[in-house]
Amino acid sequence: MREQRILLKYRGQNRELTLKVCNWFGKFFGLMFRRKKDAEALLFEFKRPSRVRIHSLFVFFPFVAIWMDEKGEILSKKVVTSWKFSVKAPEKFTKLIEIPCNKKYLEIVRFLVGSRKSLKRD
Repeated sequence: MREQRILLKYRGQNRELTLKVCNWFGKFFGLMFRRKKDAEALLFEFKRPSRVRIHSLFVFFPFVAIWMDEKGEILSKKVVTSWKFSVKAPEKFTKLIEIPCNKKYLEIVRFLVGSRKSLKRD
């Protein structure tokens, strides 16, 4: 998987994030079967605006899902807990980012969702 840097703009602030870009095989597995401490942030890119649903079956830790448009604007974000059968985007998107809630991404997760208490909800 190749890496890509992306600038997240949220609440008038910016954070740079390095992501692993998923190919079709990576899109199928996402964060499934990964260990929390080793999990990397993933970028799923779609050629056309989509409303593909995601799930967290076999993902053993929470993660932040961020849906973006073709311009890189955040459309929506959500903390997804383990074993959710279906998570729907509120509108069509062209990019999806999955950020694991682990020590490596703690600062960016706090930037996006606030305190650890926020991670309990989805």
